[in-house]
Amino acid sequence: MSQTDFYLRRLHSLTGIVPIGFFLLEHIFTISRALAGPKEFDAATAFIQTLPMKAAMEIGFIALPLLFHGIYGLYAAFIAKNNVLTYSYFRNWTFYAQRITAYIAFAFIIWHVWLLRFGGSGLGQVTTFKAVSQVMADPIVLALHAIGLVATIFHFTNGLWTFLITWGVTVGPRSQQMSQYACWGLFALLNIAGLAALMRFAG
Repeated sequence: MSQTDFYLRRLHSLTGIVPIGFFLLEHIFTISRALAGPKEFDAATAFIQTLPMKAAMEIGFIALPLLFHGIYGLYAAFIAKNNVLTYSYFRNWTFYAQRITAYIAFAFIIWHVWLLRFGGSGLGQVTTFKAVSQVMADPIVLALHAIGLVATIFHFTNGLWTFLITWGVTVGPRSQQMSQYACWGLFALLNIAGLAALMRFAG
């Protein structure tokens, strides 16, 4: 591996957690406000819309890191050698799933942003409970969102586990095992919150 590849992989690992991972957590927290009712969700999205320098932050701290992480991640997934049929170990399967969910998450995020942010739903920018409910009333849209959400959360939480190893946070077998349990717990928690919110929108 060349020095350039090393730094690109490190940057790819870092951007998956900061800021993209943080944005995913914030996004799921925001949509989960729908569980408390339309007023709570609308208040949460209205607050985000009034943040100072919102456009600049979205471009600098979300769009550009996401673009780099997504494009480089697709390249890494394409050149990765998967041997799950030869060595059917658990970590081999999660390595393979990380690559598959990279494709799903990348396509899902582009579609999701186009649909709800850039008017693809035909409603303009969707920021209210009523508008999101209109979009999620379509069972196909709802199902694709559920699939995309689960794939994206898996990609983040499994990536978090490898991030902790890559950056020397969990160096021993015990710490890696404990962090794996924690990441699976986070995977379950985020899915419960996210999927419950989707069902709340769908009525």
